[in-house]
Amino acid sequence: MCVLLNPGEALLVTDAVIARTYAAVKGKGKMGVKEALQGPEVCKDPEILTTHAVGVNIYKQGKDPELRPDAEYPEWLFRLHLGPPKSLDELDPESWEYWKLIRKQHMWQHNKVHKGKKI
Repeated sequence: MCVLLNPGEALLVTDAVIARTYAAVKGKGKMGVKEALQGPEVCKDPEILTTHAVGVNIYKQGKDPELRPDAEYPEWLFRLHLGPPKSLDELDPESWEYWKLIRKQHMWQHNKVHKGKKI
């Protein structure tokens, strides 16, 4: 049995179980329409890209810092390895990086072998 209360509402009565139903709400809802997040603007000016450290400024106000001559930066900065990670063959067995990579590969292999096994 269905009893109409107000337009869009109904009261369902079935064997001592009463369930109130409402009409579907069309619209934005409580939170409203969410806008997609947009990233920062991309600088395409070649002059600024070659003279400033673009993207380093973390504050809302201010400018990106200007690049200095190479002589003002420490020597170790230019010796950093920026390419893909070195393989085990390229590393010196006496180095810290070699043994760290050995440990990492061993953990990967151990986890792969024991994957899905119950204790």
